[in-house]
Amino acid sequence: MSNGDDEADASDDAEATDEIDVTAEELESRLTEAGDALEAAETEADLDDVESSLDDIESDLEAADLPEPDEDDDDAEDPCEELESQLSDLRDDLDEQRGPYAEDVVTIVSNAADTVTDSEWTDDGEGEAQEAVETFLDESAEFIDHDADTGGDFVAAGDALTTVVDAIEAANLDPDEDTETIEGLLEAAETLETGLDEAEVWDDLTVQEQLDARGFYDILTNENRKDFPPEWNAAKLHAEEGDFDQVLFAYDKLGSEFFDGYIVDLLYNLGSDAEPAFDAMHQRAQKREKGPIEVLGKIGDERATETLHDYIDGDGDPALQKVTLRALGAIGSAESVQPVANRLDADSEEVRSVAARALGLLGDTRAIEPLSDVLKSGESDSVRASAAWALRQIGTETALDEAARYTDDRAYIVQAEAEKAASA
Repeated sequence: MSNGDDEADASDDAEATDEIDVTAEELESRLTEAGDALEAAETEADLDDVESSLDDIESDLEAADLPEPDEDDDDAEDPCEELESQLSDLRDDLDEQRGPYAEDVVTIVSNAADTVTDSEWTDDGEGEAQEAVETFLDESAEFIDHDADTGGDFVAAGDALTTVVDAIEAANLDPDEDTETIEGLLEAAETLETGLDEAEVWDDLTVQEQLDARGFYDILTNENRKDFPPEWNAAKLHAEEGDFDQVLFAYDKLGSEFFDGYIVDLLYNLGSDAEPAFDAMHQRAQKREKGPIEVLGKIGDERATETLHDYIDGDGDPALQKVTLRALGAIGSAESVQPVANRLDADSEEVRSVAARALGLLGDTRAIEPLSDVLKSGESDSVRASAAWALRQIGTETALDEAARYTDDRAYIVQAEAEKAASA
């Protein structure tokens, strides 16, 4: 016999070895015995034995060579499928009969502690959540010793629940010996979970309901109510009173393009009085939103400069660069002089022109030399005119002398700036 035949026989022998000689009737009988054992089980150890039996039956079922149903008979029974269904049902019954476990309580209460701490509750919702926690603390104390207490302060509610978790874990409750205790704790924990689910958080409300709950519309009266949308009306009135928390809450919640633009314009026109809105505008500016960048310029807080310097580095997005350069000029930080001066070499003529004017607003004498170079050798007359304007804004004798040199310049717009410098 050839080697190929030997290998084929060996393969057949291996396949035969993998199969076991067991009938569907024998497997069904073993499943019945396992079901009886499950029904009689009283401890976790008994359930472990039943699970082991089911594992053995499943293994033998997979290895059994059971007859296939007749493909031509739609009503033919499939013994393998029926046995698998019985096995699955027994596993479900086994899972239902296990426990309860202390670990289940710990999981629910730990999640509840996170919910209490991390959720954004409304005023009503906080009261409802506080009540749910207090009820749980009282009910759980009937089953396990703990000293958890909120002291009537909702801020302490999360820590109080964690204290109960620690007490449960330390008790080492046994699912056989401490069944009643675990069941009582589990019922209390599930009641807590339901109570927190039903307590009101801001996300449960529509945007208008959230604004109303915050008292955003309370400022409106018959006398001050205007025709335009009430949100715009209320935001303007809150801003005039310096209540920027209400303005920014609406800004964050409404999020429409029109309302965002309205708030940005509102804050821009307030200038430095909009300083309480700095953090919100700075956060939006980090998304490279042009409106908030303009507002930062009007607020004039130097904390924004480091962020804004990044937006004028390189030659990307000329529109963003122009807005940012104007903002940096308005803020007036000495730290901005070199980054802005670097843009006098930008590819965009408009960016170079705005950079020159920003240097004038910054008013730093270090800018005199680069601005003079632009006036002397710049190709664009509009950029050169901006450089002359900037030198006038710096206003020192040296700066004015540099600009006044060009009273006979080829470009009228440069001459006009030079003449103003000469007469200053």
